[in-house]
Amino acid sequence: MAKLLSYEEKGTWMEQLCGVTKMIFFLAWTITCMLTYDTRVLATMLVISLILFKLSKTSWKQIGSVFKVIMVFMLINVLAIFIFAPYQGAKIYGTEHILYDFGGRWVITQEQLFYELNVVIKYFTIVPSVFMFIITTNPSELAASLNQLGISYNIGYAISLALRYIPDVQDDYHKIKNAQEARGIEMSGKAKLMDRIKSVTAIIFPLVFTSMDRIDTVSNAMELRGYGKHKKRTWYMGRKLAVADYVVMAVTVIFMIVALAITYHDGSRFYNPFI
Repeated sequence: MAKLLSYEEKGTWMEQLCGVTKMIFFLAWTITCMLTYDTRVLATMLVISLILFKLSKTSWKQIGSVFKVIMVFMLINVLAIFIFAPYQGAKIYGTEHILYDFGGRWVITQEQLFYELNVVIKYFTIVPSVFMFIITTNPSELAASLNQLGISYNIGYAISLALRYIPDVQDDYHKIKNAQEARGIEMSGKAKLMDRIKSVTAIIFPLVFTSMDRIDTVSNAMELRGYGKHKKRTWYMGRKLAVADYVVMAVTVIFMIVALAITYHDGSRFYNPFI
């Protein structure tokens, strides 16, 4: 059974890439998406992101719950932009084409809708890359790759523990949930929404204490094995950069440079279709 946001070996070409390569791609992709508001660039990145996501063979069970939560936050973000800055689009693009006037300070303009469209595209561009990075990257291999680049193994190991901790927390969650349901606490979709919200505390507090116990156990185990005694260490999952890694990194850097050049060629990072 596929676990939520956890590495699962599927034999895809992305898994064969070095963890550092995928991290460089992820960081460059995210930075480019954050800096640009050029709809042409964002649309291109969206198409590429969806294609790569399809090639990663990520299943809905691995991302479904998190994706739904992200979509809720996206809707809240878009709505908040309209409520608190209804003229943001008009200020950015320098024109104002009113579609509907609610009265007072709230109006719907073409410029505002276009601006918020770019915000939505940003979400759908970055989110798949996050999922791909987490699901196709072996945590131990990533830590080893980072250390090979000269990054402290403490940082690499911290990232590795964070990624490996996700499935462990999921297992604890399901165990606690099943135990509480066995005690008669209804937590399934059959219960009322308010009852389910109240029942969450029956999971959250045991999960927090279980996580703290796990952290203490891991910390003691690392200390007993002499972690941190030496400045360098060996890695079982170490992987050297291959030709494919250099090709992917080169293409990523070139794409980032071209995308930002297109974005800022006229001195503004916003593409303006209204002039």
